[in-house]
Amino acid sequence: MRAYGEVLRVPGLARIILAQLIARLPAGMYSLGILMHMEHQHGSYTAAGLVLAAFSVGMAAAGPFVSRLMSRFGTVTVLVVTTVVSVSALSSIASLSLPLWADVAAGLVAGAAMPPIVPTVRTLYPRMVPQRLLSPLFSFDAALQEIIWVFGPVLLTLLVSALGTGPTMLVTIAIQAGGAALFIVSPEVRRLRIPPTSRKLGRVLRKPPVLLAVAVSAMFIGGFSAVEAGVIATFGEGALEAGLVLAVSAIGSLIGGFAVGSRGIGPWSVAIRLTIVLAGMALALPMTEVIGLSAALFIAGLGTAPALAAFSAIIAGTVKFADTPEAYAWIGTGQLLGAALGSAVAGIAIDAVGGVGAVWVAVVMVALAALLAAVFRRHQPDLRHGIGDPPDTAPVELPR
Repeated sequence: MRAYGEVLRVPGLARIILAQLIARLPAGMYSLGILMHMEHQHGSYTAAGLVLAAFSVGMAAAGPFVSRLMSRFGTVTVLVVTTVVSVSALSSIASLSLPLWADVAAGLVAGAAMPPIVPTVRTLYPRMVPQRLLSPLFSFDAALQEIIWVFGPVLLTLLVSALGTGPTMLVTIAIQAGGAALFIVSPEVRRLRIPPTSRKLGRVLRKPPVLLAVAVSAMFIGGFSAVEAGVIATFGEGALEAGLVLAVSAIGSLIGGFAVGSRGIGPWSVAIRLTIVLAGMALALPMTEVIGLSAALFIAGLGTAPALAAFSAIIAGTVKFADTPEAYAWIGTGQLLGAALGSAVAGIAIDAVGGVGAVWVAVVMVALAALLAAVFRRHQPDLRHGIGDPPDTAPVELPR
């Protein structure tokens, strides 16, 4: 734990972590919020699904392109413009009675303009902490993500029960706007200068470690989306038991992230951490009750945050500073596509054989991810002795 104490004592870092956590919290709320509000507005889950799909497609397609704009127009400019556009589009969905085509268009715009908080903060981290603290920091960051995906949906559900879907969407939008503003005004963000890249869009994917991280993380997140669908199908939509099981898995992820955060990342690290996830999901196959599923997915959770941290460390250790925002954005795109694939295939399996079918989908997807990581381990950097200094960036303006 000494490493985490050192991380949090870095000047300004605790403030950056808090600001980006607030700005990213709506990511765990928008999917459910848009679905519920659009079903209320249009009276159809099909219509709601179209709007949510447009939102997800917008994020997946535009993420790498938007992230590259930071080196051309400046980090603050891109963050401000995207925040204003996405907040405006989401506000129209939340407060106006629009025809379905208009809500779909607004969802597409809102997703495409989501501010690139994650690429920004993970590009910023290597400029704020000594290289020996990067692995613990990435693990700490990955563990904190569980707050977004566990407490975000819970908070949204409580708000809907108290306020209704429209006002809840507006509260969620306000959280995004406030968190983004807090992040943007941070001195460290305002001083961040990302030099222009000479590569064409997508060229960073030609680096084997980046392509591998995108592919493996897509299958990994797809597996977790499938197992979440399986848990919900097992206990029923809105059941307290499903929330408890997923919360226990998130607690496992928190513990795993903190337990291995100070360990270096080697060529076998991703495969080993995904094997832990796979073991937990395999144990979940015969389970149908709360205690058994909770125990199995707790084990799976122990490898979750460490695996996510490893992907971030691989990018930081292999990609030139100017290309890191795009590389992180491609990982985000891969994870969105993986989640969509996992949910879709899990839905088919649930209709065929019930909740256990979705868990089988999860086992297969995570097994493929672990196999890819093991077979192509030579394309992963050896960072056990620390993440090397990133290439120099453009001049950084210091406060007078």
